[in-house]
Amino acid sequence: MNLPFRFYWSLFKRRLPVMMALFLICSGLGVVTALQLPPTYMSSARLQVDPPQIPDEMVVSTIRTEVAEQLQLIEEQLMTRANLIDIAQRHQVFEGMAAMTPDRIVQAMRDSTRILRSGGRGQASLMAIQFDARDAQIAADVVNDYVTLVLEANSSFRRERTENTLSFFEQEAARLAGEIEEESSRIIAFKNENVDALPEDLSYRQDRQSTLQERLGRLEQDRASIVSQRSEMIAVFEATGRLGSDTRRELSPEEQRLQQLELQLAEDLTVYSDSNPRVVQLRRQIEQLELAISGGDPGDWQEGTEAEPTFLDITLAEMDSRIEEIDLEIVRVNEELERLSRAIAATATNSITLERLEQDLESARTRYNSVLGNLNQARMAERIEINAQGERISLIEGASVPQEPSGPARKKIAVMGGAVGGALALAYFMLLELLNQRVRHPAELQSRFEIVPIGVIPYLESRGEKWRRRLLRLSALAIVIVAVPAALYYVHTEYVPLEILVNRVLVQMGLA
Repeated sequence: MNLPFRFYWSLFKRRLPVMMALFLICSGLGVVTALQLPPTYMSSARLQVDPPQIPDEMVVSTIRTEVAEQLQLIEEQLMTRANLIDIAQRHQVFEGMAAMTPDRIVQAMRDSTRILRSGGRGQASLMAIQFDARDAQIAADVVNDYVTLVLEANSSFRRERTENTLSFFEQEAARLAGEIEEESSRIIAFKNENVDALPEDLSYRQDRQSTLQERLGRLEQDRASIVSQRSEMIAVFEATGRLGSDTRRELSPEEQRLQQLELQLAEDLTVYSDSNPRVVQLRRQIEQLELAISGGDPGDWQEGTEAEPTFLDITLAEMDSRIEEIDLEIVRVNEELERLSRAIAATATNSITLERLEQDLESARTRYNSVLGNLNQARMAERIEINAQGERISLIEGASVPQEPSGPARKKIAVMGGAVGGALALAYFMLLELLNQRVRHPAELQSRFEIVPIGVIPYLESRGEKWRRRLLRLSALAIVIVAVPAALYYVHTEYVPLEILVNRVLVQMGLA
């Protein structure tokens, strides 16, 4: 629905006093607030993040936190409740702090503080700290306290990180050293318990087993040979009453015995050493027979015949003794072979267990060596931080006492007051239009009832009514122009200053 401009103009003139009142009230409040607000002073300091003086290629830093993350952590530590309340009370930043709650003090400090961070790839990392205060010296002191806290927080942050890293690797190195010692003790104890079945001696035991098996075979052959000779000798003697053939009769019994002993000695020397008791005994018997033969009568055949049973007994006794010695040696060899067999059978299990223990030991040594490398790096990193050779935050420009106030922006506040008044006046005009449902113009009649009026008879005012309406409009306008500033002045001087009133309103609205 389109209404004529003259109709809206008449509505505007009719509502102008109220709209003017709203505009003047807001503008007056803005102007008075801009003029009455106390001056504020801003002080600032600039810091930068210095790169490490020793390259990472030479000594790897144990602090892997990015620069932006470090600055953010430091900012969060700086803006803690305890720090803000302490600084505010130390410098009496706000007037009437005794009446302010701790929450209000913290919020006011955060509203007055600005921390700006900049940086990026290929750019220096910078931090700027600004603070607005009612006094220039207070602003500078607060910023200097902020800078001190930032530098201390950075130093403490890096020192704690390096110390914690060093402490961790020292504890880990001590733990792994104890683990290595424990694994070594377990290996030593296992070897002592299984000294006869260790894998490193397996080849020796196998060679020894082969040697003993060969030795056992020779012993069994010798025993079988002696047993066969003994049986043949008894069979010949029982059949003929003599030992040997007729040719043997030409020799005396001592000579025959000497010949047998020499043959037996030659046979034993292939098996035993010269110091063996068996060899020594045979040599002694040979020496005695040689002495007997050299002092007797070799031609006496009758005496030889009478001594022949004695020779048989001696020979059989010697054979029995030899068989007994071979049996004892066979038993000893079998016992040793049994021990070797058990040891060889247990070697496989012991090898697996020992290999597992040695793998555990090697794993602990590998981890220990790795921890030692990290421990050395942690020690170097700690020395770098102690000597301030690593990455750190340094002060570029400290806070100075400002000579001129930085605020408030009085022109902006006054203009903002006028803009708010104009917006309220326009909103008042539009609200009345939206709420008014009366028919005030032929166009509205045609739009609402879809009829075309034949004619419109306007309301004709008399001269007196016209003058009375104009007088009321002018009076209302004059009242607005004069009374509104007068009322604001009265409130400001007699009741409460307007800046405090505006501040309370802004606080209630959450804008301050």
